[in-house]
Amino acid sequence: MGIEDHVHDVHARESARRDFLRKSSRLVILAAGSAALPAMAGAILSKQLPPDLLETSSSTGVFVPPARARGSAILNVRNYGAFGDGVHDDTAAIQRAINALPSTGGTVVIPPGTYMVDAVKSIRLRSLMHLQIDHDAKLVALPNSADRYYVINAYKVNDVQISGGQAVGERDKHLGTTGEWGHCVMVRGCKRVTVRDMRMANGWGDGLSVGAADGTTTVLSEDVVVANIVCSGNRRQGMTIGRSKNVRVYDSEFSYTGGIKPSCGIDIEPDLVGTSITDGVLIQNCWIHHNDSNGIQVYKEVQNVTIQGCKIEYNLGYGVLGLTASTGQILNNEFLHNRLYGVGLRAGSTGYSVNGNTFRNNKTLYFGVTNTTTTPITVAGTSTTTNPKTTWHLEISTDSVVGVGTNYYAQ
Repeated sequence: MGIEDHVHDVHARESARRDFLRKSSRLVILAAGSAALPAMAGAILSKQLPPDLLETSSSTGVFVPPARARGSAILNVRNYGAFGDGVHDDTAAIQRAINALPSTGGTVVIPPGTYMVDAVKSIRLRSLMHLQIDHDAKLVALPNSADRYYVINAYKVNDVQISGGQAVGERDKHLGTTGEWGHCVMVRGCKRVTVRDMRMANGWGDGLSVGAADGTTTVLSEDVVVANIVCSGNRRQGMTIGRSKNVRVYDSEFSYTGGIKPSCGIDIEPDLVGTSITDGVLIQNCWIHHNDSNGIQVYKEVQNVTIQGCKIEYNLGYGVLGLTASTGQILNNEFLHNRLYGVGLRAGSTGYSVNGNTFRNNKTLYFGVTNTTTTPITVAGTSTTTNPKTTWHLEISTDSVVGVGTNYYAQ
């Protein structure tokens, strides 16, 4: 399936949880024997996820995103002059509706239609609000030449929810050649934000970017929950997780990223200015595929990352690459047909556990893509004598301290 067909297919779906997510059985943490591992590796493997990071619906088994505080007012952008006809610039009308909310906040409704947005000006959100975009509504960036733009911009606000519909960039009609920061949705310096049930595509930069706001002091984003989104066809990243604390990503898809480096499905990488830290990231039950570089990249000043129950396949780099990454868990994922290794932990990465994962036909640069159904072998720790060797799927540098538990391998 090409990117055009894939994007059309995604658009045609209902915003309810997709079947591959609803039926996922990857959330069970497998027990691993650690008696043969070094003391530090055994300690790494003994970690358990906090209970609040495993919140699911008892009826569906799928994560239920938190509601955010806001007032009861409900405003419709059509009552403030928005056309939604794919022709008029609706930026000012949508902003008027947001600005008209009372001090207690409320909900701004965007009904079905195509709303053209001057993304250089952005749709600027306020605290205590829900931007409720109908499933059949699109916010589409007008062509521009800017290095940086955001279709939707949440900047230093709290208690915000963004849901439904689509936020679409203009990478195919961009009027400039420089820059990499044209994002569909930007969350910067915010607290208690939920982004759910929407598609973000064709950004000149990222589909979704979460980071900090700088000034006299650095304001990290904190308590950001992302659930059931699709970021596809963006130029730089599907999603960036920058300087922040406690970012959780559930039941989502990050695919077909490419055009300018890093070109990852998800890049967890804090800017090296101000307070440079990313602490506490959970990526659970996601599908990360066909990105031009790594499926997930964990880069430098990042700690306490859990990647659990995901399917990570057909990426042109690693499935997961950690560089100088500190403390994390890679649990119960599937790594399939990635061009380099399924997992790479390099450049002095420490405190990671790799446990309960299934690896199949990685390092396709060397082996080519195969679709065999061979039953995976079970290996505790690492081995260069089994067939397949674990080193065909795992690359752990000698300066990294990693606990490798029981995983499953087929080539």
